[in-house]
Amino acid sequence: MKHKNMRLITLSLGAVAALVLSGCSATNDSGDEALTIAFLMPESNTTRYEAFDKPLFEAAIEELAPGSKVLYSNANGDPTLQQSQLESVLAQGPDVVVLNAADSVQGEGLVDTANSAGVPVISYDRLIDNENVGYYVSFDNPQVGVLQAQTLVDHLTEQGVTAGDLLMVNGAPTDPNAAQYKEGAHKVIDGTDFTIVGEFDTPNWAAADAQQWVEGQLGTIDRDSLIGVYAGNDSTASGVVAALIGAGISPVPPVTGQDAELEAVQRIVAGTQYMTVYKSIKQQATDAAEAAVALARGDKPKSSSETNGIPTTLLTPVALTAENISDTVIADGVYTAEEICTAELTSACAELALK
Repeated sequence: MKHKNMRLITLSLGAVAALVLSGCSATNDSGDEALTIAFLMPESNTTRYEAFDKPLFEAAIEELAPGSKVLYSNANGDPTLQQSQLESVLAQGPDVVVLNAADSVQGEGLVDTANSAGVPVISYDRLIDNENVGYYVSFDNPQVGVLQAQTLVDHLTEQGVTAGDLLMVNGAPTDPNAAQYKEGAHKVIDGTDFTIVGEFDTPNWAAADAQQWVEGQLGTIDRDSLIGVYAGNDSTASGVVAALIGAGISPVPPVTGQDAELEAVQRIVAGTQYMTVYKSIKQQATDAAEAAVALARGDKPKSSSETNGIPTTLLTPVALTAENISDTVIADGVYTAEEICTAELTSACAELALK
């Protein structure tokens, strides 16, 4: 059901004027229209948006539509700020808005506002369930949760551990992807003999909140029975690992993650995080850029499926452990072995033949 009672943004007269004046567009050297595309990201606790999504999206736009402008903003987990950021970019007359909503419910109203101004919206990474969304690109999110949990369960089973206590540190309650990750993880864990003794939805995926919650749990549960922690992404995993190490738990039980952040890959090498989920952000950013250029030029984006009537492309995630670092993030040029292998990791990197 669509949320018809969402408060829409009211554009100022100046913003409306800017939108009217935006009809005159520049062209690039090849004679194609140079575009203006807004790229609005949800939060900065996850390092991927600044480090990868933004530069990769900008590079893809420049290749597809040389001379085009990307208007970038990050809401830092604040839906009200993202609303203001949308107002600001609409005043600059964009051809398309690529939106990763800080709050998926509020995002429905943002889509309606942009559409009212004649600007199509691409839902990026997080689904905005609004029939007016022009395109949606993400990963198979339930499968991300399945990968995380199954990799954890398989590892424990290989170690001869078939029962024991788990903690679940999920993602932000405002992020619909987090609910899908959790759903996928429960599908695996609930069918085992492992017991979830505590579960937490982490506001804004914040490492500090994840750390504080785990520290509290360690004061109430039987620490000797804790055999693993499901963490929804690498930011929450960093807080989990900090809490476990701070409590003197050694060795650190296996901890999951997601996003293949550099620090997470280094923790995997060091043995303080067991796995992460590698998602090709370059593929996602390029796909979104292709769809944005298509919509801006009045064409339909290529899609492989539909989600609630929205043309959709879902990409495939990969479980990353110490065994396949070379075949994933290094092979794809995300990081070099030199970037991963700091001085304190020299010995561990040599054991994994990372070079």
